[in-house]
Amino acid sequence: MQEFKIKNSPNFSTRENGKISMIVIHSISLPPSKFGDNYIEDFFLNRLDCDKHPYFKTIKNLKVSAHLLIKRNGETIQFVDFDKKAWHAGKSFYSGLDNCNEFSIGIELEGADNIQYTEEQYSQLDEILVLLIKKYPIKYIVGHNEIAPARKTDPGTAFKWSKLLQGKINEYK
Repeated sequence: MQEFKIKNSPNFSTRENGKISMIVIHSISLPPSKFGDNYIEDFFLNRLDCDKHPYFKTIKNLKVSAHLLIKRNGETIQFVDFDKKAWHAGKSFYSGLDNCNEFSIGIELEGADNIQYTEEQYSQLDEILVLLIKKYPIKYIVGHNEIAPARKTDPGTAFKWSKLLQGKINEYK
């Protein structure tokens, strides 16, 4: 498996069944639609200074994480070991299964629903998907909006699913 920059989030738990079959693509920016700082990392590490921006006060009590964050320049940071359960999906449902955190790997892209993602992010995401598909029996690669449609819209309309895995992403949906 490719090496990533490691920053250990305290926001994870043990998987009950250990069978990873899904990858969930997310987007995040803190504050919303702003890029290029370390606020996302601070948020996943429970170190976000809520006095830095008014929006941060609205999320100050949340304890969340993802397995990976892919920044705008393609830099990738791992917050939770893939075999552990990151807290990225929240209340979720897909293909007859509840609690998608239990069987998924969460990948956050630094971005926003309506702002184009970078070529570096798509390239890095493709490389990661290939590695994860080789290691785990992945059946589904979905957006956060697909597993929590009443709550979430990410990765949004700006995300081009056709760019992933040379357009073969639908084979995993």
